[in-house]
Amino acid sequence: MKQTAVEFLQECLSIHLSHQQQMQFEGLFQQAKEMEKEQIMDAYMEGGDWEALPQPRFDYYYNDTFNTKEK
Repeated sequence: MKQTAVEFLQECLSIHLSHQQQMQFEGLFQQAKEMEKEQIMDAYMEGGDWEALPQPRFDYYYNDTFNTKEK
């Protein structure tokens, strides 16, 4: 499974943070993950001609590449 840069950073920091600190930063990590996903989507969309159903194609690509499931 590939990791995004934000997931990598979260994993590395979790070693050094207490559980309480991890919970305090959870919202920021989620916000950063959404921002990163938008950046990945922008790059994906620029890489091809995706006029027909771009969002479903991107969601498939993102979930398949990063082995995630949308909530």
